[in-house]
Amino acid sequence: MTEHNCLYCLRTAVHSSNIGNKKGRSINMAIHESGEDYLEAILMIKKRNGNVRSIDIAHELSFSKPSVSVAMKNLKASNYITIDENGFINLTETGQEIADKIYERHTFLTGWLTSIGVDPKVAAEDACKMEHAISAESFAAIKKSIAGTHENYSNPRK
Repeated sequence: MTEHNCLYCLRTAVHSSNIGNKKGRSINMAIHESGEDYLEAILMIKKRNGNVRSIDIAHELSFSKPSVSVAMKNLKASNYITIDENGFINLTETGQEIADKIYERHTFLTGWLTSIGVDPKVAAEDACKMEHAISAESFAAIKKSIAGTHENYSNPRK
């Protein structure tokens, strides 16, 4: 399985600049799908490049720099990311938890769908849709039901 690079998620998500509020949110509160996708993109770019700037996200997703800047401002205000004096973006503990959760769901669901015969491209696109909609309870039940019968899809080989 290859590294998750779900541009489909990020390009087809409702691109909303209203992804947070100035009061911040805990991980138990809802974050918009586009916010989850930005956090996941930050995680993926950081894994690949070591550092992340807004321009990296704009290039990766083919979004305009102003759109990404607004999203980063909102993610920062919601306490999901920090931006240092050099413009490097880092996930906060809460942002990291959300990004890890979405990335795990995506890689697991893509691997599982592929293993049951779904075309890899279709599996990745479907996983992008499912990763946001599925509840923690349902995701855990799916993982449990196939435990021991298939490989661990949450840890993709690179």
